[in-house]
Amino acid sequence: MKDFFYAIQELFEGFLFIPFKALAKLELENWWAANIVSWILAIIGLGFFIYWMLQLRKFDKNNEEDKSITSHSYL
Repeated sequence: MKDFFYAIQELFEGFLFIPFKALAKLELENWWAANIVSWILAIIGLGFFIYWMLQLRKFDKNNEEDKSITSHSYL
């Protein structure tokens, strides 16, 4: 069982955290480059959020969502 948890540790430390380690190393070398990467990722996330909100608005205007009230009888 102990080996299982060590395997999970190796997976995260050896493979999955490589981009975060690279970004931390980049910050020590060039602060501006690290922040530009962060801003690019934030802008991409904001773009996806805006797209999702526009899709929700489109479905809301088409009345495609089931808005019937279903609750418990005690309410």
